[in-house]
Amino acid sequence: MFAVTRNYTGASSLIDAMQQRHTEVENLITTVPGFVSYFAVRSDDSLTTFTVCDDRAGCEETTRRAAAWVRENLADANISAPSVNSGDVFISLSGPGVPQGLGAAASAHIHS
Repeated sequence: MFAVTRNYTGASSLIDAMQQRHTEVENLITTVPGFVSYFAVRSDDSLTTFTVCDDRAGCEETTRRAAAWVRENLADANISAPSVNSGDVFISLSGPGVPQGLGAAASAHIHS
């Protein structure tokens, strides 16, 4: 598995747009081949997204799609490009409270 994080600052308008257009964002990200999971975390006006896919190509595609969506839908919002970090997942944990579709319940995986 491979993961990518995108960290946006001054992203209140992006957060609002993502909440209002949740279904559109869901369709954009979950249709990437090899998609595993996605999380968007808000902290005041900062946003961090976490995407996990089967491989690097899937994560790169989600990054491409996310950037295109922001350009197309929030061109006037003056949102700075995110700080992007990515790499191989070497530990994967989830518990019984994980909503369906976000990971295997009660599982722990160490990847080499």
